[in-house]
Amino acid sequence: MILDNKLNITHQIELAKAEEKISKQKAKQLFDTGDIEQAEIGTYAGLSYIHAYLFDEIYEFAGKLREVNIAKGNFRFAPVIYLAPALKQIDKMPQSNFNQIIEKYVEMNVAHPFREGNGRATRIWLDLILKKELQQVIDWNLVNKETYLNAMQRSPVDDTDIKKLLKNALTNQTHNRELFMKGIDVSYFYEGYSEFKTSDL
Repeated sequence: MILDNKLNITHQIELAKAEEKISKQKAKQLFDTGDIEQAEIGTYAGLSYIHAYLFDEIYEFAGKLREVNIAKGNFRFAPVIYLAPALKQIDKMPQSNFNQIIEKYVEMNVAHPFREGNGRATRIWLDLILKKELQQVIDWNLVNKETYLNAMQRSPVDDTDIKKLLKNALTNQTHNRELFMKGIDVSYFYEGYSEFKTSDL
């Protein structure tokens, strides 16, 4: 099913390419303009700001709560009727140490508040929390795609593996532009987008 889009694209591959190119350009802009500093840290409002920033030129639903139930494989994300209360609870979750931050990240992933683009927006959101609270971010280049996806799949039941995986990839290079750009590329690669390099756009 092709998602309704502002570009009036009706072919899936064409839409995927356009989405990747435009939203990576926007991710680059988010960092280079300093607009990333406007995002509220660790809240749904902050995540919504990031999501809208990345996808507003492509989708009407950018930054807006989804109105449909979604699943990935056998896993069903939070049902629409429970979504708003779940996000209020996530906002209240503590984020003062690494374990608390990853637990919050796992819960936000289960909520999956948007129709599309959750993972990519939420990984930026996660790094902002880590940066504020621990003065560290994740070097996503060190995080293997399959290992990460498997650990995230298990995380609602057991978050041990995702905590270990991400802890081993922490770095204090919080303002490193190249690390951010490469991190965007890796984040998109997890979701099957690898046509463009962020640094080249």
